[in-house]
Amino acid sequence: MNGLAHFTAEEIKKARRYAIATPPPDLDPRIGALVHELIGRVADKWTMLVLEVLTEHGELRFTRLSEMVSGVSQKMLTQTLRHMERDGLLVRTVHPVVPPKVEYRLTGLGLTLGAAFCGVWVWASENLDEVEQARRTFDAR
Repeated sequence: MNGLAHFTAEEIKKARRYAIATPPPDLDPRIGALVHELIGRVADKWTMLVLEVLTEHGELRFTRLSEMVSGVSQKMLTQTLRHMERDGLLVRTVHPVVPPKVEYRLTGLGLTLGAAFCGVWVWASENLDEVEQARRTFDAR
């Protein structure tokens, strides 16, 4: 399943624009505060991994999501999903069946935030050797 299937062409276009954007020089302080808050939230590895998994796979049940986010505890995944839902990054859908079926999927906000942080993956790919060399040099001191 294509994880982007439920997004509109406009949302995907917006996400691609965010992925290559640079911040303006005259940044509104409120925007700066939001960025710092979001970096704090997204800098935790679980949020980044959930963004990645849901972007790639679309809507997933809690159990499947926990299997795909390697190493996360049930408690930490639950907290991460609640924070992401509160921030408008994902939607939690409870289906009225027995046993309850709960699914999670990214919103347009979640997709675009994930795209904005894709630059980190590109940077890491382009600078891996240099970072590893710097670490070896540091550790040798």
